[in-house]
Amino acid sequence: MTKDFTEIWVYLSASPLLGLTVTLAAYLAGSWLFKKSGRNPLVNPVLIAVAAIVALLWATDTPYETYFDGAQFVHFLLGPATVALAIPLYNQFHQVKKTFGALVTALLCGSVTAAVSAIGIAWLLDGSEQTLLSLAPKSVTTPIAMGITEKIGGLPSLTAVLVILTGIIGAVFGRIVLNLVRVKDMRARGLAIGVASHGIGTAAALQASEVAGAFAGLAMGLNGIATAVLIPLLVTVLF
Repeated sequence: MTKDFTEIWVYLSASPLLGLTVTLAAYLAGSWLFKKSGRNPLVNPVLIAVAAIVALLWATDTPYETYFDGAQFVHFLLGPATVALAIPLYNQFHQVKKTFGALVTALLCGSVTAAVSAIGIAWLLDGSEQTLLSLAPKSVTTPIAMGITEKIGGLPSLTAVLVILTGIIGAVFGRIVLNLVRVKDMRARGLAIGVASHGIGTAAALQASEVAGAFAGLAMGLNGIATAVLIPLLVTVLF
Protein backbone atom coordinates (compact mmCIF):
# COMPACT_ATOMS: atom_id res chain seq x y z
CA MET A 1 0.00 0.00 0.00
CA THR A 2 2.81 2.41 0.92
CA LYS A 3 4.63 1.56 -2.29
CA ASP A 4 1.51 2.24 -4.37
CA PHE A 5 1.00 5.60 -2.65
CA THR A 6 4.65 6.55 -3.24
CA GLU A 7 4.36 5.71 -6.95
CA ILE A 8 1.15 7.74 -7.27
CA TRP A 9 2.73 10.70 -5.46
CA VAL A 10 5.84 10.60 -7.67
CA TYR A 11 3.58 10.66 -10.73
CA LEU A 12 1.44 13.53 -9.43
CA SER A 13 4.39 15.59 -8.20
CA ALA A 14 5.67 15.79 -11.77
CA SER A 15 2.66 17.98 -12.63
CA PRO A 16 2.95 21.72 -11.83
CA LEU A 17 -0.77 21.73 -11.01
CA LEU A 18 -0.12 19.71 -7.87
CA GLY A 19 1.46 22.66 -6.04
CA LEU A 20 -1.49 24.89 -6.93
CA THR A 21 -4.02 22.23 -5.91
CA VAL A 22 -2.29 21.53 -2.59
CA THR A 23 -2.07 25.26 -1.78
CA LEU A 24 -5.74 25.91 -2.50
CA ALA A 25 -6.88 22.75 -0.68
CA ALA A 26 -4.77 23.59 2.40
CA TYR A 27 -6.12 27.14 2.57
CA LEU A 28 -9.73 26.05 2.05
CA ALA A 29 -9.33 23.52 4.86
CA GLY A 30 -7.84 26.21 7.10
CA SER A 31 -10.64 28.63 6.19
CA TRP A 32 -13.27 25.98 6.97
CA LEU A 33 -11.71 25.32 10.38
CA PHE A 34 -11.50 29.06 11.03
CA LYS A 35 -15.24 29.50 10.38
CA LYS A 36 -16.12 26.39 12.42
CA SER A 37 -14.15 27.79 15.36
CA GLY A 38 -16.30 30.94 15.36
CA ARG A 39 -13.48 32.91 13.67
CA ASN A 40 -11.12 32.34 16.56
CA PRO A 41 -7.86 34.19 15.69
CA LEU A 42 -5.84 31.25 17.04
CA VAL A 43 -7.27 29.11 14.23
CA ASN A 44 -5.69 31.23 11.51
CA PRO A 45 -6.19 29.85 7.96
CA VAL A 46 -2.74 30.94 6.78
CA LEU A 47 -1.05 29.27 9.77
CA ILE A 48 -3.00 26.05 9.20
CA ALA A 49 -2.26 26.06 5.46
CA VAL A 50 1.48 26.67 5.98
CA ALA A 51 1.72 23.91 8.61
CA ALA A 52 -0.20 21.45 6.41
CA ILE A 53 1.92 22.15 3.32
CA VAL A 54 5.20 21.94 5.24
CA ALA A 55 4.12 18.63 6.80
CA LEU A 56 3.13 17.24 3.39
CA LEU A 57 6.38 18.27 1.70
CA TRP A 58 8.40 16.86 4.59
CA ALA A 59 6.46 13.56 4.69
CA THR A 60 6.75 13.03 0.94
CA ASP A 61 10.32 14.34 0.66
CA THR A 62 9.20 16.77 -2.04
CA PRO A 63 11.67 19.58 -2.89
CA TYR A 64 10.31 23.09 -2.37
CA GLU A 65 11.22 23.96 -5.96
CA THR A 66 8.95 21.19 -7.26
CA TYR A 67 6.06 22.45 -5.14
CA PHE A 68 6.65 26.07 -6.15
CA ASP A 69 6.45 25.24 -9.87
CA GLY A 70 2.70 25.01 -9.38
CA ALA A 71 2.24 27.36 -6.43
CA GLN A 72 3.92 30.28 -8.20
CA PHE A 73 0.57 31.23 -9.76
CA VAL A 74 -0.73 32.02 -6.26
CA HIS A 75 2.49 33.95 -5.65
CA PHE A 76 1.81 35.98 -8.80
CA LEU A 77 -1.67 36.86 -7.53
CA LEU A 78 -0.16 38.55 -4.45
CA GLY A 79 0.47 41.61 -6.62
CA PRO A 80 -3.14 42.10 -7.79
CA ALA A 81 -4.39 41.23 -4.28
CA THR A 82 -2.22 43.98 -2.80
CA VAL A 83 -3.45 46.50 -5.37
CA ALA A 84 -7.05 45.48 -4.57
CA LEU A 85 -6.52 46.78 -1.03
CA ALA A 86 -6.99 50.23 -2.57
CA ILE A 87 -10.74 49.54 -2.80
CA PRO A 88 -11.52 49.54 0.96
CA LEU A 89 -9.01 52.38 1.35
CA TYR A 90 -10.91 54.45 -1.24
CA ASN A 91 -14.18 53.73 0.55
CA GLN A 92 -12.71 54.94 3.85
CA PHE A 93 -10.60 57.82 2.51
CA HIS A 94 -12.65 60.41 4.38
CA GLN A 95 -11.57 58.70 7.63
CA VAL A 96 -7.92 58.84 6.55
CA LYS A 97 -8.09 62.60 5.90
CA LYS A 98 -9.54 63.23 9.35
CA THR A 99 -6.75 61.37 11.14
CA PHE A 100 -3.80 62.06 8.83
CA GLY A 101 -1.56 63.74 11.44
CA ALA A 102 -2.08 61.04 14.06
CA LEU A 103 -1.69 58.37 11.38
CA VAL A 104 1.73 59.62 10.24
CA THR A 105 2.97 59.98 13.83
CA ALA A 106 1.82 56.49 14.78
CA LEU A 107 3.30 55.08 11.58
CA LEU A 108 6.76 56.52 12.25
CA CYS A 109 6.70 55.41 15.90
CA GLY A 110 5.55 51.93 14.92
CA SER A 111 8.14 51.56 12.16
CA VAL A 112 11.02 52.56 14.44
CA THR A 113 9.74 50.45 17.34
CA ALA A 114 9.37 47.34 15.15
CA ALA A 115 12.98 47.56 14.00
CA VAL A 116 14.63 48.66 17.27
CA SER A 117 12.76 46.12 19.42
CA ALA A 118 13.70 43.25 17.10
CA ILE A 119 17.36 44.29 16.99
CA GLY A 120 17.42 44.87 20.76
CA ILE A 121 15.95 41.48 21.68
CA ALA A 122 18.29 39.66 19.28
CA TRP A 123 21.26 41.60 20.68
CA LEU A 124 20.30 40.64 24.26
CA LEU A 125 20.16 37.00 23.12
CA ASP A 126 23.67 37.38 21.68
CA GLY A 127 22.61 37.15 18.03
CA SER A 128 25.24 37.72 15.36
CA GLU A 129 25.40 41.07 13.56
CA GLN A 130 24.09 39.46 10.38
CA THR A 131 21.10 38.06 12.29
CA LEU A 132 20.37 41.48 13.78
CA LEU A 133 20.46 43.08 10.33
CA SER A 134 18.18 40.36 8.94
CA LEU A 135 15.65 40.99 11.72
CA ALA A 136 15.43 44.76 11.28
CA PRO A 137 12.87 44.89 8.40
CA LYS A 138 10.74 41.95 9.61
CA SER A 139 7.50 43.97 9.78
CA VAL A 140 7.26 44.96 6.11
CA THR A 141 6.12 42.88 3.17
CA THR A 142 8.58 40.25 1.92
CA PRO A 143 9.93 41.81 -1.34
CA ILE A 144 10.67 45.14 0.37
CA ALA A 145 12.14 43.46 3.46
CA MET A 146 14.45 41.26 1.38
CA GLY A 147 15.61 44.25 -0.66
CA ILE A 148 16.40 46.25 2.49
CA THR A 149 18.25 43.32 4.07
CA GLU A 150 20.37 42.81 0.98
CA LYS A 151 21.38 46.48 0.98
CA ILE A 152 22.37 46.59 4.68
CA GLY A 153 24.28 43.29 4.68
CA GLY A 154 21.80 40.79 6.17
CA LEU A 155 20.55 37.45 4.86
CA PRO A 156 17.51 37.90 2.57
CA SER A 157 16.48 34.25 2.92
CA LEU A 158 16.41 34.54 6.73
CA THR A 159 14.48 37.80 6.47
CA ALA A 160 11.84 36.12 4.27
CA VAL A 161 11.21 33.47 6.94
CA LEU A 162 11.08 36.07 9.71
CA VAL A 163 8.64 38.24 7.75
CA ILE A 164 6.23 35.33 7.25
CA LEU A 165 6.46 34.37 10.93
CA THR A 166 5.86 37.98 11.96
CA GLY A 167 2.77 38.18 9.77
CA ILE A 168 1.32 34.95 11.12
CA ILE A 169 2.00 35.93 14.75
CA GLY A 170 0.37 39.32 14.17
CA ALA A 171 -2.67 37.76 12.52
CA VAL A 172 -3.07 35.18 15.30
CA PHE A 173 -2.37 37.31 18.38
CA GLY A 174 -2.94 40.89 17.16
CA ARG A 175 -6.64 40.98 17.97
CA ILE A 176 -6.06 39.36 21.37
CA VAL A 177 -3.37 41.90 22.34
CA LEU A 178 -5.44 44.85 21.14
CA ASN A 179 -8.40 43.60 23.17
CA LEU A 180 -6.21 43.26 26.25
CA VAL A 181 -4.98 46.85 25.98
CA ARG A 182 -8.56 47.96 25.22
CA VAL A 183 -7.98 49.49 21.80
CA LYS A 184 -11.50 49.62 20.35
CA ASP A 185 -11.21 52.15 17.53
CA MET A 186 -11.10 50.14 14.27
CA ARG A 187 -8.86 52.75 12.67
CA ALA A 188 -6.23 52.33 15.39
CA ARG A 189 -6.58 48.54 15.37
CA GLY A 190 -6.10 48.35 11.63
CA LEU A 191 -3.15 50.73 11.65
CA ALA A 192 -1.41 48.76 14.42
CA ILE A 193 -1.85 45.42 12.68
CA GLY A 194 -0.80 46.80 9.28
CA VAL A 195 2.40 48.31 10.67
CA ALA A 196 3.30 45.27 12.76
CA SER A 197 2.36 42.36 10.50
CA HIS A 198 2.08 43.55 6.85
CA GLY A 199 -0.12 41.58 4.39
CA ILE A 200 -1.04 38.57 6.51
CA GLY A 201 -2.14 40.82 9.35
CA THR A 202 -4.00 43.06 6.89
CA ALA A 203 -5.99 40.06 5.63
CA ALA A 204 -7.01 39.31 9.22
CA ALA A 205 -7.97 42.96 9.76
CA LEU A 206 -10.18 42.90 6.66
CA GLN A 207 -12.04 39.90 8.07
CA ALA A 208 -12.82 41.93 11.19
CA SER A 209 -13.89 45.22 9.58
CA GLU A 210 -13.60 47.16 6.31
CA VAL A 211 -12.40 50.21 8.27
CA ALA A 212 -9.68 48.16 10.01
CA GLY A 213 -8.73 46.56 6.69
CA ALA A 214 -8.46 49.93 4.94
CA PHE A 215 -6.18 51.39 7.62
CA ALA A 216 -4.14 48.17 7.77
CA GLY A 217 -3.60 48.25 4.00
CA LEU A 218 -2.55 51.89 4.12
CA ALA A 219 -0.23 51.21 7.06
CA MET A 220 1.34 48.25 5.28
CA GLY A 221 2.18 50.33 2.22
CA LEU A 222 3.42 53.40 4.07
CA ASN A 223 5.42 51.27 6.51
CA GLY A 224 7.27 49.74 3.57
CA ILE A 225 8.35 53.21 2.44
CA ALA A 226 9.17 54.40 5.97
CA THR A 227 11.19 51.28 6.77
CA ALA A 228 13.17 51.50 3.51
CA VAL A 229 14.20 55.04 4.52
CA LEU A 230 14.64 54.58 8.29
CA ILE A 231 16.39 51.20 8.51
CA PRO A 232 19.60 52.27 6.70
CA LEU A 233 19.75 55.34 8.96
CA LEU A 234 19.27 53.21 12.11
CA VAL A 235 21.91 50.74 10.94
CA THR A 236 24.37 53.62 10.43
CA VAL A 237 23.73 54.82 14.00
CA LEU A 238 23.62 51.44 15.72
CA PHE A 239 26.36 49.62 13.86
